[in-house]
Amino acid sequence: MNSKALSAICAGLLAGVFLSAGPSFAETHWQRHHPRRVEVNSRLRNQNRRIDNGLKDHQLTRSEAQQLHSEDRSVLHQERVDATGHDTHLTKGEQQQLNHEENGISGQIHSDRVEGN
Repeated sequence: MNSKALSAICAGLLAGVFLSAGPSFAETHWQRHHPRRVEVNSRLRNQNRRIDNGLKDHQLTRSEAQQLHSEDRSVLHQERVDATGHDTHLTKGEQQQLNHEENGISGQIHSDRVEGN
């Protein structure tokens, strides 16, 4: 096989990879920073800080913290799946469902913690 044919095959394969990569490559700045996604992801980051602080302050056991982080990762995964289905943004109903799930996780983090630590 000559080098031109090999180059053409490689270019075709590379193009196929990029075309099949999905909507993540097509996200615009607005879509990545859609207000509903920002709100959901900000809550997830805040809850992760609360979990880490609870572990550090011995208000959560290691296994409790691991379980809560696992639940948060599940919500994050769902947020990404939902966003993929709607041009990389969330519908109001999806945001409400994700917030409901986050509320459940938040209730499992010791409520007597001082927020913002």
